[in-house]
Amino acid sequence: MKLFLLATVGGGIGAGARYLIQTEMVRRLGPGFPWWTLAINVVGCLLMGIVADLVVRRFGGSAEVRAFVMTGILGGFTTFSAFSLDFAQLVERREMLAAVGYVGGSVILTIAALYLGIAIARTVAP
Repeated sequence: MKLFLLATVGGGIGAGARYLIQTEMVRRLGPGFPWWTLAINVVGCLLMGIVADLVVRRFGGSAEVRAFVMTGILGGFTTFSAFSLDFAQLVERREMLAAVGYVGGSVILTIAALYLGIAIARTVAP
């Protein structure tokens, strides 16, 4: 239960940070190209790499730190960071086919699921 609460609190912090950054970037750059999503995903992945290597591998980060920072803050900030870490772990284990399949499947299936969701919503509430 403690890890769940740490992830939940961290997720709130990450989601709040994402909201603030997105709001400010839309205000400054306008609502055209989603620069905010790109920036958040890149920064989140950079931070996930730093945390995964330094905190976990080098300093033996506890389950509490991982739940709060990696799953919580960075997961709430961007799920793309978790996706990127999963990919990197597959590559490090030399599971290249699985890594490529994971990337392709994630991109194609999530976009397809989004469109399916739109279609369902438009069918239910035209």
